Amino acid sequence: MAIRAEIGERPITEEGDFLELKGVDHIHFWVGNAKHAMYYWWKGFGFKPIAYSGLETGNRSFASYVLESGHIRFVISAPYSPASEIAAHQMVHGDGVKVIALGVDDVERAYTETINRGAAGAWEPREESDSFGVLRTSAIRTYGEVLHVFVDRSEYRGPFAPTYKSIEKETDSAGLASIDHVVGNVQLGKMNTWVNYYHQVMGFRQLIHFDDKDISTEYSALMSKVMQNKTGRIKFPINEPAEGKKKSQIEEYLDYYLGPGVQHIAMATGDILRTVQILRDRGIEFLRVPDSYYDVLPDRVGRIKESVEDIKHLGILVDRDDEGYLLQIFSKPLQDRPTAFVEVIQRHGSRGFGKGNFKALFEAIEAEQGLRGNL
Repeated sequence: MAIRAEIGERPITEEGDFLELKGVDHIHFWVGNAKHAMYYWWKGFGFKPIAYSGLETGNRSFASYVLESGHIRFVISAPYSPASEIAAHQMVHGDGVKVIALGVDDVERAYTETINRGAAGAWEPREESDSFGVLRTSAIRTYGEVLHVFVDRSEYRGPFAPTYKSIEKETDSAGLASIDHVVGNVQLGKMNTWVNYYHQVMGFRQLIHFDDKDISTEYSALMSKVMQNKTGRIKFPINEPAEGKKKSQIEEYLDYYLGPGVQHIAMATGDILRTVQILRDRGIEFLRVPDSYYDVLPDRVGRIKESVEDIKHLGILVDRDDEGYLLQIFSKPLQDRPTAFVEVIQRHGSRGFGKGNFKALFEAIEAEQGLRGNL
């Protein structure tokens, strides 16, 4: 357990946004082959490689690439030695997210405040420097082996961090612009523990709660609570499995990832029709709901700007709430293990998460689980 026992026992109360988080600085994947994974995000998803660290830059431990699309920054790292921490992580979990880094003005204060509130530290405030300046970080532990790294770039002007050099590669963007939310899967009975962690330790609020009546099919179910910081820029839904006749997607993830971890990253675009068409043309595979979903779509969501025929052709889902509507689509797993995937989302006012799509989406996921023999 990465947090003290008393977290999860205290009620959620109103507190200030003491961390004053700026946003998601980067998401760091630990993988088996960084060059191959970099190529996948570059040529498949249209991320621009901007920096590299490795043997040629004096980094003798791992190869690492930094890629950006809009305001999204991914870091992809793979080890040189089978005895390294990255290698051990990849052997157990497969390719997966190790770090969700958060921008702050004061890494020491962020670390001290969260430790005093019950977080377990990963590393104390430290500085790394080169000719571009000083980069300050500190880190705490969250669910599974995931870290939250606090990052202060105010005095650093390099391409990413010390040992990284700039690289230039021509890139055709797919229009992925920002991180909308990052979803974590945890074990049965642990959702509320981590909900309270994000409130008590990091000052987040609960935005939405979905129970097994909201997210279920004939065979499987899950429960989810969405936590967000005060500004609403950072949203972390936390999922746990619920009782069902067969294995839920959360249980399948936990079985193959061998523990809690990041289930999916939702990335926002300003034109989901264009983005998804580009991604499909590049070979990115998405889940497909039955065509019958679209027969009732106009009656369910009302008038929307996009063509229903275009939405149906691409397999995009639509949902509406009191504030507007959203469009979303989910990829198949990013690797051979049925673990992490991505969501592409476009919001037209809606702050929801597609509650009206849950049943159709789950049935599509269960069809894939059936093909894998894991339902």
